[in-house]
Amino acid sequence: MKHERYAFILIADEKYWNKLRERNKASSGTHVFVRKSKVAPKTAQKLLFYVKKPAMQVRGIADFIERLTGDSGELWRKYGAESCFETFEEYCAFAQGRTMMTFVRFKNFVEFEKPKTTEATRSILGSLQGFRGKYVNLATTKQLIT
Repeated sequence: MKHERYAFILIADEKYWNKLRERNKASSGTHVFVRKSKVAPKTAQKLLFYVKKPAMQVRGIADFIERLTGDSGELWRKYGAESCFETFEEYCAFAQGRTMMTFVRFKNFVEFEKPKTTEATRSILGSLQGFRGKYVNLATTKQLIT
């Protein structure tokens, strides 16, 4: 049963993905993926990072630590330094006035040298329309990362 929710696929746009990559190059350690909604894992062993159009590929993996949901200002004060946002103002612009946010903490982030093609990703995950993130089992995770 523990392998059914082995990994959670997080959706990132190209801009956010590039910031995450740069942040990881600048410092290893714990990072945070910021979500405007609660669509995020409660439990998982791994996080997979799916970069949406135009890439439409799973491009990285990390070890899941925890999901935190709450007041946007309080989350920023505690964990903002782990995010890819350089300033509180940049974070606020991303939050678009939301008072509740979700932070997904992770470590050991690795970018894939050769991500699966869009076609291969679709053949593994199925339709990607309306895709907002989801759990995948161990077998599917292995298909996406090899």
